[in-house]
Amino acid sequence: MGKTTTAINLATALAAVGEKVLLIDLDPQGNASTTLGLGRNERSPGSYEFLLGLSGLDESVRETKIPGLWVMPANVQLAGAEIELIDVERREHRLADALNAEGNDARTRWDIVLLDCPPSLGLVTLNALVAVDAVLVPLQAEFLALEGIGALRNTIERVRKALNPTLHIAGVVLTMVDRRMTLSQQVEADVRGHFGELVFGTTIPRNVRIAEAPSHGLPVIIYDNACAGSQAYILLASEFIRRRRTAAEAAAAEAADRATIEVANQATDQATGTS
Repeated sequence: MGKTTTAINLATALAAVGEKVLLIDLDPQGNASTTLGLGRNERSPGSYEFLLGLSGLDESVRETKIPGLWVMPANVQLAGAEIELIDVERREHRLADALNAEGNDARTRWDIVLLDCPPSLGLVTLNALVAVDAVLVPLQAEFLALEGIGALRNTIERVRKALNPTLHIAGVVLTMVDRRMTLSQQVEADVRGHFGELVFGTTIPRNVRIAEAPSHGLPVIIYDNACAGSQAYILLASEFIRRRRTAAEAAAAEAADRATIEVANQATDQATGTS
């Protein structure tokens, strides 16, 4: 239980509270597409065609059975996109360019766009990192999971410097937490000690209903709304919205401060020039 489970259930919970959400499945395994009820023969055109410029946004997106939630499905052809993108112009920006194209502006059509990335760092994942503002990191409460997060931070920093200056880590979500286990408690303490406020207060517990839900083609929030896993994802969505609102307010305040400083500098320059 990790990135795909969190992407699906966070998207569902956000849609349930009134947000218009698009989930883009960029994993060739297509597990997010499967869990949202799309059969193998219903996934083309999807993210592969959209990324390669073979289809537009409207053709590539499906409305799910969950009100307020749309999905751009993945099919097995996406596995070949890594090779096909090598010689393409602006290969790292293909997804960002497509999402921001005139008539295709996803940011104006949906309140939130979530991307479920492949498990490895390649050109498809790089396209995702260039297209988004922030990265949400699901981290299993296991010792080995800690080893990869340092490399992920370095990758995000390199992408931020070279390709996407707005990119940052929006937060870390601890998953598969079992507070009966000493190891789980230790990992949580280590992660919170290292990342501080970046770590969400909400944690996702080990829960059999979360594991069962995909086999029924449903997010756990729809499969069993009352289980501990569903309730955790609903709380995570609430915390996600609060953090997003706080970040937006901080950005607006910073922009206002910059504008005030610029006006003051201009006034100073004018006063100096006339004295």
